[in-house]
Amino acid sequence: MGLHNSRPQLYPGDIIEFPRNKYFSHFGVFYGERDGVPYVAHLTCRDSDTKLLLFGRALNSAVKLDPLDVVGKKYKVNNYLDDKHPPRDFYSHIKPEIEDVMTKTITFDILFHNSEHQATLLRYGVKKSEQIEKVYAKVVPTWRQPFEKKRF
Repeated sequence: MGLHNSRPQLYPGDIIEFPRNKYFSHFGVFYGERDGVPYVAHLTCRDSDTKLLLFGRALNSAVKLDPLDVVGKKYKVNNYLDDKHPPRDFYSHIKPEIEDVMTKTITFDILFHNSEHQATLLRYGVKKSEQIEKVYAKVVPTWRQPFEKKRF
């Protein structure tokens, strides 16, 4: 993936992917620099009491700004929907939406509103999560097997 020493040029509004394990990554949107420190807007739990997910949900989540290195040391720019959806202008659309959504409580849902959904919603105005779609592609056929008629 080229993440080990990768420090790509970041532009406000870029989607940044932080790999977490073999299957999932955390996503955020590059916000820009403040006093020379790069910041990322990302969906996260507000406090330690809500980090336990109940059925893949955390009710007390929010979009917040954190320094890039606090969110993750390894990352890559992943604007993977640029060829399907035009990225929206950072200063007229994305930045005001980040500032607005930071004042609200959001329900995190691993299947329907995770960090990747939030990042694509901010950059493109479209909620999408390719990592969840990959999981669905593998899981759904196994769910169907017990219900299919056996053919002899």
